[in-house]
Amino acid sequence: MAMMNLEGLRVMGIDPGLTRCGLSVVQAGRGRQVLPIAVGVVRTPSGDDLTDRLLGLSEGVNQWMDDYQPEVVAIERIFERSNVSTVMHTAHAVGVLVLAAAQRGIPVHMYTPSEVKKAISGNGRADKKQMTAMITRILGLSEPPQPADAADALALAVCHCWRAPLLATVKGSTYQ
Repeated sequence: MAMMNLEGLRVMGIDPGLTRCGLSVVQAGRGRQVLPIAVGVVRTPSGDDLTDRLLGLSEGVNQWMDDYQPEVVAIERIFERSNVSTVMHTAHAVGVLVLAAAQRGIPVHMYTPSEVKKAISGNGRADKKQMTAMITRILGLSEPPQPADAADALALAVCHCWRAPLLATVKGSTYQ
């Protein structure tokens, strides 16, 4: 079965977090080429109320979606960590981020950290340094994206660009 050509697909990658949320936008090129459009981080002060922090995160991601008009969102799937409060804060953030996409009718795809690492580096256990080096090379960036949350957001977006043609073929879906 032939894979779909998704050239021109605009993907927003999100590395969810309440204190630092990595955001990126890339565009699928020919074959495995991916073109970087934007990368950054939305920050919320850890001392602020949860409601204020979620509002700040919502405003930040909504501004990015308005500015860059992504057609699909790739976000990191939350995985169990030892610190329950960290997981809960990240879960709150994910809810806000997914809602922003849902309000615009933008499909959301979730990837585990190991899926992203395997797609980008070929190694599901690659460390942050390896991942940052790979994403810098893949996107032809002049310098590594900082902080790590921004590099992770780019990795999520690239992962989706590379996996989307297969996902579309398997599910029979299309990106128009």
